[in-house]
Amino acid sequence: MKNNYSRAIPEEWREISAVFTALGDEHRQRILLTFEPGERLNVGQIAEVSTLARSTVSHHLKVLRESGVLIAEREGKEIYFHVNKAYLQDTLGTVLDYLSTNL
Repeated sequence: MKNNYSRAIPEEWREISAVFTALGDEHRQRILLTFEPGERLNVGQIAEVSTLARSTVSHHLKVLRESGVLIAEREGKEIYFHVNKAYLQDTLGTVLDYLSTNL
């Protein structure tokens, strides 16, 4: 048994933890599933197809952005979000690598 992780996860896993925390919410999962490949959406577009209030969508987008799941880019007054596919592939790849080599 590895007991050196009983109180804290390794530093390199903190970002992974943030991704899983962000994706652990059903509303944020639905927001992520809203995106077509390569698509950029603003909060209004996401709120239009959501059952959530615009302010709630904004909160969930903030969590997804801060975890690295989404990238936000400002264009004039509008902020557009898109899936950070490379980051998610790298993050989930780290988990898969751990599973294949350590378990």
